Amino acid sequence: MSRRILMVTMGLDIGGAETHIVELSKQLKAMGHDVAVVSNGGVYVDEITAAGIRHHSAPLNRRSIPCMLRSLVALHRIIRRERPDVVHAHARIPGFLCGLLRPVMRFPFVTTAHWVFDTGGGLRRLTNWGQRTIAVSDDIKAYLMREYGVPEEHIRITINGIDTDKFSPDVSGAEVQAEFGLDPARPIVSYVSRMDADRALVARQLIEVAPQLSKQVPGVQLLIAGGGNVFDELKAMADKVNADLGRTVVTMTGPRTDINRIVAAGHIFIGVSRAALEAMAAGKPVIVAGNEGYHGLFTPEKLEQARLGNFCCRGLPLSEPQTLLDDVVQAISLPQERRQGLGQYGRQVIFDYYSVRRMAQDCLDMYLQVVPPRRVLMSGYYGFSNAGDDAILQSIRDSLQVDDERIEISVLSNDPAQTGSRYHVTAIPRFNLPALWRAVGRCDVLLSGGGSLLQDHTSTRSLLYYLSVMALARLRGKRVMLYANGIGPVTRPANRRRVRRAVEKADLVTLRDHNSRQELEAMGVARTDLHVTADPVFSMDRADDSAVDSILQDIGLTADRPFAVVSVRGWSGMGAFPARLAQVCDHLYNTHGLTCLFVLMQPHHDRDISRQVIAQMQAPALLLDKVLSPADIMGVIARSRLCLSMRLHTLIFSARVGVPLAGLVYDPKVSSYLEELEMPCAGDVTCFDPDSAMRQLDELMTHYDSRKAELIRRSEQLSQAAAENRRLLLELLEGNQ
Repeated sequence: MSRRILMVTMGLDIGGAETHIVELSKQLKAMGHDVAVVSNGGVYVDEITAAGIRHHSAPLNRRSIPCMLRSLVALHRIIRRERPDVVHAHARIPGFLCGLLRPVMRFPFVTTAHWVFDTGGGLRRLTNWGQRTIAVSDDIKAYLMREYGVPEEHIRITINGIDTDKFSPDVSGAEVQAEFGLDPARPIVSYVSRMDADRALVARQLIEVAPQLSKQVPGVQLLIAGGGNVFDELKAMADKVNADLGRTVVTMTGPRTDINRIVAAGHIFIGVSRAALEAMAAGKPVIVAGNEGYHGLFTPEKLEQARLGNFCCRGLPLSEPQTLLDDVVQAISLPQERRQGLGQYGRQVIFDYYSVRRMAQDCLDMYLQVVPPRRVLMSGYYGFSNAGDDAILQSIRDSLQVDDERIEISVLSNDPAQTGSRYHVTAIPRFNLPALWRAVGRCDVLLSGGGSLLQDHTSTRSLLYYLSVMALARLRGKRVMLYANGIGPVTRPANRRRVRRAVEKADLVTLRDHNSRQELEAMGVARTDLHVTADPVFSMDRADDSAVDSILQDIGLTADRPFAVVSVRGWSGMGAFPARLAQVCDHLYNTHGLTCLFVLMQPHHDRDISRQVIAQMQAPALLLDKVLSPADIMGVIARSRLCLSMRLHTLIFSARVGVPLAGLVYDPKVSSYLEELEMPCAGDVTCFDPDSAMRQLDELMTHYDSRKAELIRRSEQLSQAAAENRRLLLELLEGNQ
């Protein structure tokens, strides 16, 4: 489900946290989410806007009271306009200001802790870590728990995700080398960091040791990228070194956004945190060094310690000029094969632990903990021990309750206890009016379906019930979706008018077959957005083999005994149908060697007529007289050679597992789906001709392999169409926020 995400940060100038936010925002956008960023601006604004991310300006980079007040007003305006599903703040001031607004605006609120902050002088009170906090390393997590009392279960550790296409050995540094007059035939050492007093220690040390380095490695070149409050001082130092040596040893680029090309221009890299990880992704040997500590040349044995601190070196000895000099000389002196090996290892570490997609997924998982769930109320023929409708319920539930969604499902049921325990949903008595009123009030969307709810073939009373539930939802301002409905037959003129009005008022309509759309059009429904999808059961999976083995063993059906599944139900006006169907079942046994196994989709409706047919057969037959789950029945059908059924969902089960089938029509919905499946009709139960049925079945068995292949192809198409039901519902839920 796409989410609207608002990132709030101080600025978008060069820096590890800033790059983290840029890459995270771009990845979330690439994954289909709607992302906007609020900041003071900076060099990366063009990059995010080019990726389709909106940028809003606010002076979030300054702690002065006037700037904070202006930012507070701007954030209030932006949040009202953007209506985000979640606000994700980075750094102290953005988190504090969003924390002030949240009690009033009631938005889901997450923060990321990129660093540890000074808590003295009342600064602790200027910090708000939101409902949940993402930490970029274990030591920052420990800091949050120790200094702010953030509960451990409210913190998730993420990574500095790296774009491995942007930072790759395939990226050329030739343009940067040419721009600054660097000689690619001589060693180039790249370094990237903010040139601020609290970040530029290693840059300063590199400039200090440059004369000695030039003596030990003739022709060496230092490429130092970044801007900040000590840049001018360091640039003056570098200019003096270059003047003293009579050549340009140290090149100071100032702030850059093409960091991947800066990295590519060098033969080795020096840096910390995200900069080090980006260089590793580019396949460069890396000396990990920063203001908080020194790790040295990164090698496999240093991986675990480096990961614990997110390559920030916190807790390690501080960088010393001589140590830095020695390691740079050593790295440059490594054989080419060894340097390549370290570069390849570093890149593999990024693939294994630091992909930008994983970073984005970590954030999405955390968002789920704070974003209010979407609530769906299902209205259908549930709780009547009907395997077909139970299969619809299970299929819809399974399609909605996936890892990346928070959707709470409630079901109106005739047997709430059974429905709740069997399908792990909140089940509500369908005829309890106070409970129904409350359930509709809590939901975001009423989902009416699937199945054939809008028909008066059963009774007008049944039709009026489902229409009344839809009307109640509209009365309470809720959205209504007809979910994979089969329409009709609706014979009474007043009922046709009622159905037409209800369908035209629904927010979204999906239909399980083309005949249903034709029926609505015949009623005068004028809307053009009637989506023909497929029955939800085309997304359901069968039971595993061990469960099916046990079921078949219990009735004495061995693996070497081919069988056909037969499914019938009681229905008015059938007359001699049981005796005539018995002839057909005998024919299947005598001609094709298939034992008939009768399955009960709704036992209290199916049992008696199944026994009547068996009693009039000459050939042996079996009755599977036990309560089975829809997945169990589908698994049994998968072991059969053929399915002959009155029940629509027995036919759909058969199609789903690729078993050729023939239908026995008692209701137009059966003939409609036989047309969808391009499978034969064995006859109408009210005027059943056994000889015609036998001919149809003989034809099916004669061309068994080709018909099976056709059915598998068609079933796959319908499976893809069934997925549209979920997609359209999620779009409707998004529009409800």
